[in-house]
Amino acid sequence: MDDMLCDELLQEIFRKLPSTPPSSLSVSLVSKRWLNLYRSSKASLSLKFLPHNSMVISLSSLLSHYPSLSFLSLVLSDAADSTSSNNNSSTTAFFDNVLFVVSSSCSNLHHLRFLAGPVSCLSLFSLSKSCSQLTSITASLSRPLFLNWVVSFPCLKELCLHVCSTDGVDDGDKQFGLSLNEELDVKFGLETLCVSGIQADDKGISWLWRNCKRLKKLQLRSCDSVGDGESFASFIWCVEGLEEVELRKCRSIIDRVLLRLAQNCASLISLLIYDGCSREGLLEFITTCRCNLQKLDLRLPLDLNNDHLLAIAMNLRGLLTLRLQSCCLVTGEGLHILGVALNPTLEELALINCDVVDREVGLLATLGQNLRMLRKLDLSYNEMLVDKELISMLVSCNHLTELKLRGCRKLTSMTMVTISKTCKGLQSIDIMNCPGIGAQAVEFFVLNCPQMKQIVVEESKVSDIARTWACHKFMEVTSGS
Repeated sequence: MDDMLCDELLQEIFRKLPSTPPSSLSVSLVSKRWLNLYRSSKASLSLKFLPHNSMVISLSSLLSHYPSLSFLSLVLSDAADSTSSNNNSSTTAFFDNVLFVVSSSCSNLHHLRFLAGPVSCLSLFSLSKSCSQLTSITASLSRPLFLNWVVSFPCLKELCLHVCSTDGVDDGDKQFGLSLNEELDVKFGLETLCVSGIQADDKGISWLWRNCKRLKKLQLRSCDSVGDGESFASFIWCVEGLEEVELRKCRSIIDRVLLRLAQNCASLISLLIYDGCSREGLLEFITTCRCNLQKLDLRLPLDLNNDHLLAIAMNLRGLLTLRLQSCCLVTGEGLHILGVALNPTLEELALINCDVVDREVGLLATLGQNLRMLRKLDLSYNEMLVDKELISMLVSCNHLTELKLRGCRKLTSMTMVTISKTCKGLQSIDIMNCPGIGAQAVEFFVLNCPQMKQIVVEESKVSDIARTWACHKFMEVTSGS
């Protein structure tokens, strides 16, 4: 009885340990009993592997030591030969076997990230029988697409699909999928959907659009289309209740998607567009959308200009977050107009790798005076940003709690001194890759900012005194990612 109680207490302690190597390695080295208890208490596991047949048996043995897993991630090792991931039937069969091992070993899974290679519908149906509690699935599929297996997961809320470029479905799987596509038309509880690699001849995707009527978040990545000819008509079904949309590398379809959002989605509060968008399509969306957009995140180096900033200032006055990355065509005048318009509401501003920050002297000071309610500021990778320009903004931003200056290579220790005196409410700062800020400045900052909760900086710049003081004040010092 005492041993059981002791084991339970140890497992509870292990669950609270950080997952970083020092802690986990220390536990496993104490004794074999501790190692077994540590494994049985683990709820999360991430593995990389090579696609060898012997790996299937090894994986089965390994997973048997982790009975409490609720999150599992399986991806191919970086050392894997690129030819091993071709979507032929033998490769699909191998990854199906891997998924069968997961099905038989991890019945308590809630989150599965399986990006090792494409799997078949049959293996996913089998997974649904053994892992009925899954709420999140990330998987790779080969063409043609048959997606009706989704409804066999009753708890599924989040689905991420990576469509492979080559066909890889055997006849039995194909026949099974076709019969389901013809007969089934149901609603299910999916709330988050991420799809990458859709092409114009992908027929199965229209079934998904037609039945995703409870979606809150949609992500499209590297998509040339939303499916075959009838898919855009079906796409409207999933748009109406959306709250978050992310579009990455979808230039060929973005105008039509934005048009559907402007016409049919009044609930949208967050929009992200990276790497591709027509100027006219974006401008039309900003001026005609019926939603109360609160977050806008744009990385459009050659597509975003002052016309868009003016439209945002006139039509999106409820914005709480504005993030601009690598936007080469905007000017200080456009940002000034935007700052005046968003003065009462904007809480987060990001100008990441934006030429205008380095180009126009006094811009940051003006923005600081206009945006006094900012809580979060991100000026990362503006390599020519100097102390004077940054400080001129910070003296007006008295409510900052988070500041990111990663990659601002011209900043010096003077900035850290000013921040410690000016930004009294600051709780998190990122100064990675800022060679002008040395260890002495970091130590001064740690000693003089007791309210700080997190500092992201190179370990080589953290002195023993700074580390001890940070630990005493429960301040997290990390090198980030």
